[in-house]
Amino acid sequence: MAVLTAVAVLALTPLPGARAAASGPMVLHAAPHGSGTSCTTGRPCTVEGARDAARAVTGRAVRVELADGTYRLTAPLKLGADDSGVTWAAAPGADPVLSGGRTLTGWAPNSDGTWTAKVPEGVTPRQLFVDGTRAVRARGDSCAAAVCDATKTGMTGAQATGIDRWARPTDAEAVIRVRWRNYHCRIASVTGDHMTFAQPCWTNSASGTNRTGPAWDSTTVDSARYSKVAFFENARELLDRPGEFVWDSAARTVTYLPREGEDPRRFRAVTPVMENLLVLDGAHDVRVTGIDFAYAAYLQPSTDEGYAGMQAGLTLTGATGPVDHAGRFYTKPAAALTVRGGRHVVVDHARFSHLGGAGAVFEQGTQDSTLTRSRFTDLSSGAAYIGDTDPTPGPELVGARNTVSYNTVRHTGVEYTDAVGIWAGYEAGTVIDHNTLDDLPYSAVSVGWGWNQPEAQQSVLRDNRVTNNRITDVMRVAHEQHDGGAIYTQGAQPGTVISGNYINRSAYGNTERDGNGIYLDEQSSHITVSGNVLTRLGYKWVSNWADYGIDNHATGNWTDTDAPALAGTGSTMTDNHTRLDRLPAAALKVAAAAGADGHGHVERLRPDLARTGTATQSSTDGTSAAARAVDGDTSTDTRTLSEAGAWWQVDLGAERHVGQVEIWNDASMTTGAFDVRLASSADFSDATTVHVTGKALRPTLLDTDTEARYVRIQLTGTGRVGLAQVQVHS
Repeated sequence: MAVLTAVAVLALTPLPGARAAASGPMVLHAAPHGSGTSCTTGRPCTVEGARDAARAVTGRAVRVELADGTYRLTAPLKLGADDSGVTWAAAPGADPVLSGGRTLTGWAPNSDGTWTAKVPEGVTPRQLFVDGTRAVRARGDSCAAAVCDATKTGMTGAQATGIDRWARPTDAEAVIRVRWRNYHCRIASVTGDHMTFAQPCWTNSASGTNRTGPAWDSTTVDSARYSKVAFFENARELLDRPGEFVWDSAARTVTYLPREGEDPRRFRAVTPVMENLLVLDGAHDVRVTGIDFAYAAYLQPSTDEGYAGMQAGLTLTGATGPVDHAGRFYTKPAAALTVRGGRHVVVDHARFSHLGGAGAVFEQGTQDSTLTRSRFTDLSSGAAYIGDTDPTPGPELVGARNTVSYNTVRHTGVEYTDAVGIWAGYEAGTVIDHNTLDDLPYSAVSVGWGWNQPEAQQSVLRDNRVTNNRITDVMRVAHEQHDGGAIYTQGAQPGTVISGNYINRSAYGNTERDGNGIYLDEQSSHITVSGNVLTRLGYKWVSNWADYGIDNHATGNWTDTDAPALAGTGSTMTDNHTRLDRLPAAALKVAAAAGADGHGHVERLRPDLARTGTATQSSTDGTSAAARAVDGDTSTDTRTLSEAGAWWQVDLGAERHVGQVEIWNDASMTTGAFDVRLASSADFSDATTVHVTGKALRPTLLDTDTEARYVRIQLTGTGRVGLAQVQVHS
């Protein structure tokens, strides 16, 4: 709180040349249907008119108050150096909304229950919101690599999927997820079974560009890690679920299948059209307070550039570009609010919702600026992008001493699932504090850039703070994004601290060993991780796997699992409270205080009856002993030999009430198609049996409600049993 107060005071301290406020501010008024130049309560101006009127005021501060209602912008509201010192605020009791949306009207019914509306010229609907609820672009099922085989030139599978028979396949896109990357490329042609895709989207999504670094070609669409098309979308033939829509570029129509209770003759359907709603370029001492941002677009993915996602919501664009292995030339998503080169800019009590791109971007040397006490929800991309991708910018382009605090970020990355909640690039002294981040497809907070490439090993990164944030239900398994963490870092950043955060359910229920709590990736160095509470994680609570990520120190953290020692040279782990099945009072206090409201729910851990039991298994592969599944550490594994009816079991020592069994598969996701048998007798003659089809997750939860002393996991066929953890709860 002391950091936030200091920054807020600094942000409101006028720079030389700012308007004086000796006689109190002049208040100018704007309204959705304003006009003229009076800018009074009775005769309000447009927002542009109020801006121009403010520029004419000298000798006193100016406050522009926006009346209630929706401001349907046809161009961004642009503020520059001449607009410094002005406060833009909601009028008392008002809820002004800057909107980049266009309402689609004239819906006509079709015989199949769908409804169609004409779309004006210049509008390309990529998102549709019906009475404020996001519709889904009509999508099909996944297509495995064995059918939809991706190469550098295109993809097979047009005949098997029926795409070769679609009326307009060139309006459709393939959506692909490979590890941490997400790709959206439009089909360009269909010839027999073969599809090509829009360029440069497909080339930038494939290997060999020499613009992403040779190692990262392992996560391109034509790599061995590509396993499937997640889905094809935007074809009339796929429109089969209520709440879906499709855009026909030839007919210039949108067709929608209403949800139950929706009446197209009465509902309001809005599509985002304009990208940037408010742009501050070179302005200082500006405050934006109480203003909402809605229905801003992100146009790039609907062009031939498509969306070649590299990491965290940044994309590779352009048919050509300089050789680069450190992400210096990646493109950030379009945002509703953009601050470029700002100084002492404060954005507070804003709401960002129903966006086709990101919420806010602070870039090109923005310093000493604050984004606080705002809400972000239902965004196609991430909430906030702070800073840039150049490791050694000129002094005027360094991002420094910015603050992102007390914000609530929920349900972002809806369309571009590689996007993170809050991203900070090459920043110095930036604070990410007391934010609540929930329900996100990939990492929640990402700080740093450049991996370990030579051009990025020396940078301006330093003294950043990620503190007191509440991060829950991130790296959601359904979105199939991997190799991230609730808090993720890159690059050497001396003095950076990660402390006081509550992280719960990162990659929980995962389909592979993946999804860290705090992930010090690649060259992450000189970072202190202290006093955090981390529970219910898909993989390690802290990871520093590379020996060139040096001098990192994890101390005084609380977690219900454990992790291997930090691999970085000179890195240490000391005085951490690990393998907990109950959080102590000190940890509960830290967890409850984290986040935007400071009194959030803390998921209580359940005592583990298996922790003191005796584990055995039918055979042991090497050193993968049965006891590893009851050691409280989900990063260690048991493993049997391959055999018919292989099993693992725990003896609880006495008959106990078993209400739930929690099964964590091993690193290789070995265990599948098995019975969970609970018995009071050692020969299992009185066993209650629950069968699990498919592979165990991390974890699979089984509610049992029975009395038992013995819990056995046994294959129904031939194979191995491999487990990271088995917990038994009363």
